[in-house]
Amino acid sequence: MPLLIVRLCLDFGLLVLIWIIQLVVYPSFKYYPRAQLLEWHQKYTRQITYIVLPLMLGQLVCAGIQLWNGFSWYTGSSCLIIGLLWGSTFLQFVPLHYQIDKEGFKEEVLDQLVQKNWFRTLLWTMLFFISLVKVISNGKTITY
Repeated sequence: MPLLIVRLCLDFGLLVLIWIIQLVVYPSFKYYPRAQLLEWHQKYTRQITYIVLPLMLGQLVCAGIQLWNGFSWYTGSSCLIIGLLWGSTFLQFVPLHYQIDKEGFKEEVLDQLVQKNWFRTLLWTMLFFISLVKVISNGKTITY
């Protein structure tokens, strides 16, 4: 399978995942009783890491290979967006989740998750469409 198609699949997986998190998972935290939120959140963050981390690492590796093979508008913009996503994830969201684990239910922290996650949702959406445009412009088709 061509690297461009692998990359498109990874971008699509993260696109679907971020929209589920944004519209379903993060807003649902407010519906948990305080004690149960802490218990659920610890399970959630551990389990979601098994899904998110391989996808993000795969995306990063593919983008790195693509950049190594040649700089273009696609590779440059992709790497910039992926860098912003990694930065946002580890500098904003890991600390917010850590705060929930240590301090429990705080309405303002739960609101911050939803509000700040719109940035990542927009970036992953843009990244998918950039990859889709690249695949289409290359005239690539998926053959079995």
